[in-house]
Amino acid sequence: MESSGGDAEAPRRGPRVLVVGGGIAGLSAAQRLCRHPAAPHLRVLEATAHPGGRIRSERSFGGVVEIGAHWIHGPSQGNPVFQLAAKYQLLGDKELSEENQLIETGGHVVLPSVSYASSGGSVNPELVMEMGNLFYSLIDKSREFLHEAEAPVPSVGEYLKKEISQHVASWTEDEKTKKLKLAILNNFFNIECCVSGTHSMDLVALQPFGEYTVLPGLDCTFPGGYQGLTNCIVASLPQDVMVFNKPVKTIHWNGSFQEAGSPGETFPVLVECEDGGSFPAHHVVLTVPLGFLKERLDTFFEPPLPAEKAEAIRKLGFGTNNKVFLEFEEPFWEPGCEYMQVVWEDTSPLETSAAPLQDAWVKKLIGFLVLPAFESAHVLCGFIAGLESEFMETLSDEEVLLSLTRMLRRATGNPQLPAPKSVLRSRWHSAPYCRGSYSYVAVGSTGDDIELLAQPLPADREKAQLQVLFAGEATHRTFYSTTHGALLSGWREADRLIALWDSQAQLHGSSL
Repeated sequence: MESSGGDAEAPRRGPRVLVVGGGIAGLSAAQRLCRHPAAPHLRVLEATAHPGGRIRSERSFGGVVEIGAHWIHGPSQGNPVFQLAAKYQLLGDKELSEENQLIETGGHVVLPSVSYASSGGSVNPELVMEMGNLFYSLIDKSREFLHEAEAPVPSVGEYLKKEISQHVASWTEDEKTKKLKLAILNNFFNIECCVSGTHSMDLVALQPFGEYTVLPGLDCTFPGGYQGLTNCIVASLPQDVMVFNKPVKTIHWNGSFQEAGSPGETFPVLVECEDGGSFPAHHVVLTVPLGFLKERLDTFFEPPLPAEKAEAIRKLGFGTNNKVFLEFEEPFWEPGCEYMQVVWEDTSPLETSAAPLQDAWVKKLIGFLVLPAFESAHVLCGFIAGLESEFMETLSDEEVLLSLTRMLRRATGNPQLPAPKSVLRSRWHSAPYCRGSYSYVAVGSTGDDIELLAQPLPADREKAQLQVLFAGEATHRTFYSTTHGALLSGWREADRLIALWDSQAQLHGSSL
């Protein structure tokens, strides 16, 4: 197959590299490669009209809201996203303070300022704290099976439920209080689903759970929006590197492709785009989300991937975590309130709900963060994961607004509570080039599958080297699901290429 003439350009002396995907993994790889003296001929093919991938900040409600990545998780010296944000002067003094960097959160979400009961009125905060301490002590214990010969049960969810059942047996309160404690615990399960990007903790593998590494530092946000970071990286790239609205259809590898503009030269890889255009390359750095790979696995690679790599893609988990922003003219919450949750008194982690999604989806919403006040608006940000989150994407804004207004009126016990002025939400499952939010290690998979996914093609190193390299959050064994994992994976694959070029240069006794 020959590349289309429309995409042919004057040959450059360096190796031809294509980065597929303009999220932080692809951008960080491109930035690193551009600085190498081998002077690679580099292109970043981005399927959408904007860089950033799952980092997306939008101007709304008179301020900036994060549709995608929200926090720097573990903002401290070991976090490259934090380091870059500091270098580009994107953080405030509080975020940069040494005190913030030293705080150990264990990766646990802070307890709510207020908890509403679904029947109206607030829940005793001491009870919430007691259940929060219990839940997070069990989560910490569930990380301890990594080096055991085998785990007692396959999933984190099953382990938590088994432990909670034993605790329930020793509770001495009346039945109503016991039910309330279980309902509070159910909310913590839903929070953990959001953290892990999964529908249920029953889907998350127990034994490898402790491999995910939590960095020190109090999670922080970007005052001007997370996208400021990716914009700075894009601004550092040569002007002609980014190509937008260029979705890729097929990666042809292990071939011998030619280009009209480069007679006599053959390329091992050809990237075929959905618009019919094609780009030959020596190397392709693939940074698309795992959800996209799962959906396109049978058609995206020609020849198909080796069986064990394809199996790793199938086995690893990839779920949806969405946000819902509600705008209010006046706050109904107390000053200083940072996070509110709704405890559904008829739920328990030890029981499975049989209610249809149409009626029950709001119960999966973990609550609302109170965003810092905008100029003329007061905004709550709700989080919801799993199949309920995907169902929410199918509803109209009006339906979502109506359901959440009913929920808030019921929980606050105020039937006159003014409805939100407007709603904005993410739809990561519907996004055709994402198909979800981020990865997790699912039951039946291990960290070895992440390593398998990260291995370049072809696996046989005697053949043309490093034709297709894999980056993105799902390829980082200890930081999967994070922006810093994605960033490090981009650097890792860029360094892999640079090491190849440097060894080739030494072999030829001269600098490329």
